Amino acid sequence: MTSPARSSAEIIPVLALMHGRVVRGIAGRRESYQPVASRLVDSADPLEIADAFVKQLGLDRIYLADLDAIENNQPAWNTIEQLARAGHRLMVDAGLRDVDRARNLVERGVETVVAGLETMAGPELIRELVEAVGDQQLVFSLDLKQGTPMVDPESWPDPTPTGLADTVINHGIVRLIVLDLAGVGTGSGPPTLALCHEIRSRHAGIELITGGGIRGQDDISDAARAGVDAVLVASALHDGSLPG
Repeated sequence: MTSPARSSAEIIPVLALMHGRVVRGIAGRRESYQPVASRLVDSADPLEIADAFVKQLGLDRIYLADLDAIENNQPAWNTIEQLARAGHRLMVDAGLRDVDRARNLVERGVETVVAGLETMAGPELIRELVEAVGDQQLVFSLDLKQGTPMVDPESWPDPTPTGLADTVINHGIVRLIVLDLAGVGTGSGPPTLALCHEIRSRHAGIELITGGGIRGQDDISDAARAGVDAVLVASALHDGSLPG
């Protein structure tokens, strides 16, 4: 069943955090990420930028990609707690590898825990996570790079993008991010819309989020027409090509 076409999609600003600073991601080449330069604030401090997203753009739900946790299993707990205490509605990818970290994030005030494919050993953890934090407080991120899932194909029954989406949804996921790192920060348009449209046609009732390469309002409208509920955006907000 295909859900009705959407007319717009929510903008969720992104904080990519590395070594305590907000960095600008480009095409998933994390070794070359540098502190962000933003029109919003003359700082790469995560709290200052998060405050600017809310006060200047009116965007109150924030996606935090904790790259030190994802890459090196070292979550930025202090920063996460500071942002939560400041009242920011956080959606956090902290390199989730087990249920304990998911519970820890919730206890520290995180609104939505992100279970990223990149750090998931296999599908057996999904049901445990759903039971531990609830399906509304958990979102699964289908992490891709140039269209290829960032996963050990031997660990999943069907390692294709649609197969992975089907698997996690069958395990209790009702909120799904589709993110191709190759598009992040490139300003080349979101590369995931055909896949999002296919997933939407198979699973009408889920919350569907995408991101990477968003240039402006036209890309957001295209995403909405593909069945996307929300888009993750960073560079277009910092550059001013998308006013929020």
